[in-house]
Amino acid sequence: MTDFVHPHTRIQVELGERSYAVDIGPGVRHSLAGVVERLGARRAAVVSARPDAWVPDPGVLSLVVRARDGEKDKTLGTVESLCREFVRFGLTRDDVVVSVGGGTTTDVVGLAASLFHRGVPVVHLPTTLLAQVDASVGGKTAVNTPEGKNLVGAYWQPSAVLCDTDYLETLPEREILNGYGEIARCHFIGAGDLRGLSLPGQITASVARKAQIVSADERDTGLRHLLNYGHTLGHALELATGFRLRHGEAVAVGTVFAGRLALALDRIDEQRAEEHLEVVRHYGLPHELPADVSPDMLVELVRLDKKATKGLTFVLDGKDGAELVRDLPEDIVARVLAEMPRSAV
Repeated sequence: MTDFVHPHTRIQVELGERSYAVDIGPGVRHSLAGVVERLGARRAAVVSARPDAWVPDPGVLSLVVRARDGEKDKTLGTVESLCREFVRFGLTRDDVVVSVGGGTTTDVVGLAASLFHRGVPVVHLPTTLLAQVDASVGGKTAVNTPEGKNLVGAYWQPSAVLCDTDYLETLPEREILNGYGEIARCHFIGAGDLRGLSLPGQITASVARKAQIVSADERDTGLRHLLNYGHTLGHALELATGFRLRHGEAVAVGTVFAGRLALALDRIDEQRAEEHLEVVRHYGLPHELPADVSPDMLVELVRLDKKATKGLTFVLDGKDGAELVRDLPEDIVARVLAEMPRSAV
């Protein structure tokens, strides 16, 4: 089968021997068979959270494993069950694993692929806006524990990413909103103002900026910390609300908080802090703390963040752009949290 030939955008993630392309556009899922053929795989384990009609033919002997998107299934137990399915199917390290689903499916399948036979090629077909602009690109895979989000994981770069924008037509409005949380935070990490672009343009710009950052810092030793803008408080809010607040929604609130905290630390002026709120509101995202979540609880959860090796740690805007700021005074963080506007529910 030949590759899909309709117009699409290709962004390259430059990582030497681990480099790969991210294809963005309508119908690009149909190029899967060509990708599998180039990899030389004889079998494909396709882990899908979507109906059969949306799962493309990989062109080789395949097993379709049913998956469910949602934080509840983002566990080591799910990873183990997938690996056992791979064993029963006879998957070898020369074959391929394919994910078809949202952020949870992408993360869980990526981690399973990294562990099975100590590493099997993986191809991601992200089907939500959130997964297309975030989880599918960059090679970070992780699952949750009851103590925190994404605390157990590995770096495992995909062999290809196919961001088919046709998938987005099937999503409910809130799921689109969820993805806009990641697009909004790109405004503050060097992607520029994306508000005037079409949705495909926003996806392309977001992926291009992430590819640029990942190519320069694959394993989070410096620049890649920028991708966590808004995420430190965002992850805490997800946990504090029992995931009532979706990831992108929580990141949006975290982005507004990051602007207010940077202002409190004299890193930015009031106009720039207000810009955080304006961008988040432009996309129709929440910007207030849930009424039932206390600042003390959030501070405790922030301490569990992976970046917090020394005190409270946030990625914050500044005169020279965003950067990781460690060992922040807890009283200032707590005060800014207490001063955040509250939602009515």
